[in-house]
Amino acid sequence: MSAAEYTVRDVMAGDVVTISETDTLHQAVDLMELKECRHLVVVDNDKKVAGIISDRDCRLAQYSPFVMRERWQDETVLDHTLIGAIMTPHPRMVKPNTPLAQAAQLMLEHRISALVVEQEGELLGIVTSSDVLRAFIKLSAVD
Repeated sequence: MSAAEYTVRDVMAGDVVTISETDTLHQAVDLMELKECRHLVVVDNDKKVAGIISDRDCRLAQYSPFVMRERWQDETVLDHTLIGAIMTPHPRMVKPNTPLAQAAQLMLEHRISALVVEQEGELLGIVTSSDVLRAFIKLSAVD
């Protein structure tokens, strides 16, 4: 397969891990660890995409190198910070037949590391910068 033929469908992860806007930062951190993922798609009560949250978003919300805190204060932040407050609302979305090069360009332009894949309002998957890099490595491998 040539580079021009690759689409988002070819590299996306279809087993999307989702979380609710009303879940806590603690739940997000635990879920990312359990599922070994770096992004969670945030869904509303109707299971429609409301946002996206990354492991970086979680770290930024959880820790500040400029504020000294006790351990109990860290636990309070984890238990009382809602996902809706720290998520990126209205994430960039692509269709499964979007050319992979176009998806990569979107990530570069918007300085993001993941795109939500949807078709007619249905959540199908997620494509990350790591997925794009894996495809590039596969294409450039010399036999």
